[in-house]
Amino acid sequence: MSTVQFPSPSSSLRLTPRAWGMLFVLCGAIFLEGINVAMLNVALPAIRADLGLSTGELQWVISAYVLGYGGFMLAGGRAADLFGRRRMFLVWLAVFLVVSALGGMATEGWMLIAARFVAGVAAAVMTPAGLSIITTGFEEGPRRNQALLVYSGTAAGGFSLGLVLGGLLASVNWRLVLFTPAVLALVILVAAVPLIPATREERSRDRRVDVLGAAAITAAIMLLVLGVERAAHVSAGQTAVTVAAGFALAALFVVVERRSAAPLLRLGILRSRPLVRANLAGLLFSGAFFGFQFIAVLYLQELRGWGSLQTSLAMLAIGADAVLAPTLTPRLVNRFGNSRVILAGLLLAVLSYVLFLPIGLDTVYLAMFPTMILLGVAFALAYGPLTIVATDGVDESEQGLAGGLLYTSFQFGAALGLAASTAVIVATTTGTADPLGGYRTALAVPIAAAVLAALVSAFGLRKENTR
Repeated sequence: MSTVQFPSPSSSLRLTPRAWGMLFVLCGAIFLEGINVAMLNVALPAIRADLGLSTGELQWVISAYVLGYGGFMLAGGRAADLFGRRRMFLVWLAVFLVVSALGGMATEGWMLIAARFVAGVAAAVMTPAGLSIITTGFEEGPRRNQALLVYSGTAAGGFSLGLVLGGLLASVNWRLVLFTPAVLALVILVAAVPLIPATREERSRDRRVDVLGAAAITAAIMLLVLGVERAAHVSAGQTAVTVAAGFALAALFVVVERRSAAPLLRLGILRSRPLVRANLAGLLFSGAFFGFQFIAVLYLQELRGWGSLQTSLAMLAIGADAVLAPTLTPRLVNRFGNSRVILAGLLLAVLSYVLFLPIGLDTVYLAMFPTMILLGVAFALAYGPLTIVATDGVDESEQGLAGGLLYTSFQFGAALGLAASTAVIVATTTGTADPLGGYRTALAVPIAAAVLAALVSAFGLRKENTR
């Protein structure tokens, strides 16, 4: 297949039809990943009723995917660099298709949990592969920025729309929540074969595999994610042992990488301050959002008695970023730069969470709307530019690795945010007659995380201004 030639960023910003076609396919894949996560969340009660799962087993329906996704992301991103981005994207998209369909046919809880774990692994490879296809297919500059902002807007829009789609499908049959991503994956796979070009330099010339390093970091991340995911459900001792084992394996990984002739993670890449700041801000931003979403969903469903579809529609305004990210954000980035736009987005996120503090048991939705719409704007301003900063200046041979690092940060941040919010809610609502007060206290988690993310980004802005 011939290589697609993209015009240089010095010319018009308009993309060629072939470039739009490729971007459309990759956006379809990240949209698929977004709706896949969101739809299953609202289908959990129906899954429990049909398969007779306990609360612990039900948690594993989500945790299994998180473990596979977060644990294998770094190795998956590097695999795209070593064995070909297009190949890894297509192969693991096909795996995702098959296991999603198998999950929809599950008759036992363990079958669904196993399918979700493999689906997470598949997403851990195809997601950074898709991102690296964009960052290597478009030259660094305005065109790549435009493509990345469209891509990130689609990702967040997929999550927002997935909440509504999940509510609709689960009300008919929860199995549709798994069959629908399988059908969409098939459509994307058929379109991807002709639209994603096979480039001449798709694979690294040095394809030695750092097996020990990959095993160590994958096990380390899985243990760390497992520790924070189950922190609210097991004893503090078990959590401490799991997390300590994760850090021990992470330390082993660093030792292995320093001695490896072909490391999975070239430690020198972490000397890039913008990359490190983007990953840290992304981790905190993700933790804040998923913590808030968990608190808001519990508030609406358990305290207000809203149904899953009603709750999904209430949070639909967050999906405004799907429109704003590819339209407004590029103009702001071109005028003010990535760092200022990121900081503005993070400050808006802080404001949105603070505005939710006065919400009571009889508050009308109109009073909640400012939080939802401001959070959508915050996503539009922060998410895409963070992706740009995390991949700018990275050598083409390590773009998959850079994408894997960023998505690992997002995923680990989500696990931390959920665990911390859950722990605060459990601690403040158990045996109390004022559960609303506990939910308000738990809002300190997303507020604090968003404030820290803003401080990290502000430090980067100050560094830029002193150059």
